Amino acid sequence: MTSTRARALRAAAEAVLPSGRSLPGPVWQRRHRAIVLVAALQALALLPLGLALGHGAAHVLALVGAVLLPLAAALPRRWGRAVTSAAATASLFTASAVLVQLTGGLTESHFHFFVMVGVAALYQDWVPFGVGLGIVVVHHGALGTVFPHSVYGHHEAVRNPWRWMLVHAGFVLAASCAHLASWRLNEQQVLHDALTGLANRTQLGEVLDRALGDGDGTAVVLLDLDGFKAVNDARGTRAGDEALRVLAQRLRAGARAGDRVARLEGDEFAVVLAGASGEEAARAAERFLAAVREPIAAGGQQVHLQASAGVADSTTLDGTCPEDATEQLLRNAGLAVQQAKARGGDRAVTYAEAMGQAASERAHLLEDLQGVVERGELEVHYQATVELDGGATEGFEALLRWRHPRRGMVPPLEFVPLAESSGHITAIGAWVLRTATAQAARWSRLRGHPVTIGVNLSAVQLADDAVLDVVAGALRDSGLPPQQLTLEITESLLVDDFTGTATRLERLRDLGVQIAIDDFGTGYSSLSYLRRLPVDIVKIDRSFVSDLAGGGAATTLVATIVELARSLGLDVIAEGVETEQQAGALRALNCGLAQGYLYARPLSAAQIAMPAAASAAAG
Repeated sequence: MTSTRARALRAAAEAVLPSGRSLPGPVWQRRHRAIVLVAALQALALLPLGLALGHGAAHVLALVGAVLLPLAAALPRRWGRAVTSAAATASLFTASAVLVQLTGGLTESHFHFFVMVGVAALYQDWVPFGVGLGIVVVHHGALGTVFPHSVYGHHEAVRNPWRWMLVHAGFVLAASCAHLASWRLNEQQVLHDALTGLANRTQLGEVLDRALGDGDGTAVVLLDLDGFKAVNDARGTRAGDEALRVLAQRLRAGARAGDRVARLEGDEFAVVLAGASGEEAARAAERFLAAVREPIAAGGQQVHLQASAGVADSTTLDGTCPEDATEQLLRNAGLAVQQAKARGGDRAVTYAEAMGQAASERAHLLEDLQGVVERGELEVHYQATVELDGGATEGFEALLRWRHPRRGMVPPLEFVPLAESSGHITAIGAWVLRTATAQAARWSRLRGHPVTIGVNLSAVQLADDAVLDVVAGALRDSGLPPQQLTLEITESLLVDDFTGTATRLERLRDLGVQIAIDDFGTGYSSLSYLRRLPVDIVKIDRSFVSDLAGGGAATTLVATIVELARSLGLDVIAEGVETEQQAGALRALNCGLAQGYLYARPLSAAQIAMPAAASAAAG
């Protein structure tokens, strides 16, 4: 309880008065080294200056020694910031006093004190200013009384040294206060988020550095709003900004005294819980999620939000270099957020070591994707599409495979999303198109009749206008007639940009190719979309096919899709057919085509046998 109260009081004090502890460790160290260097150079410069002004060597060396002496306490690492900054500042202001003494109280020499105020301001702390002010008082007051002609160069100051000490001390104090005010302004502009007034990423890093340095245990909760872009799109950015401001107030109100709430970027927030365990942070995360779920009045309407939360605490940092601890803790919480989103969002997930291992594996896999086409590691396997009545092969679907030299066969679900997010899918997708169309053209020649081929297009490919040239080039180079190529897109691509997607599909269809909607029924589109899309084929998702044996809703949905497709003149392919019972149910529903292990597994081109007569004729 005592430590918690102490942290709360310290946080309150830092909110009112800036402290050198607010500087990140590396920043403070760089500034301290620069100030020590300035102090040392000043001391060395005083030696030739004193000799040039006619002072004895012993006298000058003694004064230079007085300047260098405090630096002994500024160098060792065992002292804290307060001691080392005070020692360096003492050297700076002692050099000012020595300069005044060497120049016989020359008025211009006194301005050196004010220059040192600016140098000491780099510490952004009260301690150096206090040391500097103390030296000014001693020098101008006590020494000015004992050795007035060495301190002051004019008669009035010699007669009233204490009065002039007050004048000089007042100027130094005013300069110090001016620097303190500038710190506060700088903190407001540099360390706070302009929209919400919360701490920003820079301040969050500083707070985490301090909390982790205290060694009492620290946890962080990251919050990433789910689908916030839809709020901006539907209500406008003004309503979105208002929602973020209200949410910031709720998070601040739900945090403990001494916790720090920050907005990192966009719709991402973070809370640092100093002295908290992982369990305490997990409970706090649930409170924050509940606060997010409460409706928000913005733009004259009710806005409903949800978030994914990631929790990580300092116990997950075993073996981490102290300089990297802050970044690692935030990275761990971010990985937990990704897991929360993968599980559907609107939940909190606590970081586990396996998440870090998985992220490391993904990073290595992403590196290996670079140049994967040139290295020849990719393969195309082909799964037959058959007629449900009779079982004749109507065509094939091209399926991408990666035979990694160390990992073996990498599942598409592992590397395709990485290829899409990194942009590698553009080159990979073009290679698949060229390979699959060339193979379909070869089979067509060998079999003596057209063989159709289906190739999947990712969202990244479809969003690029260059896809038209890629498809046209693959058809031209392979000699495959356009009507034998089917481009397959997933239903989810229709959600983000229906109009743009439909336009690009129409342009592709103008090339003569066919368009299929893959995994139909699993996305968010309406069946009525089929009337507005340039589509030739609908592929029923395997999840509905697997449920056909039980009848009920799955049968009704498949029957509806088949009937709608027939009314629109579309072909229907059922995916994932594995049993004769499923095939029979599909035949009863008048579904014409199917894919699945019941008929054929995905095979390499070399594993797919040619009909004997066609092969002989081709020879």
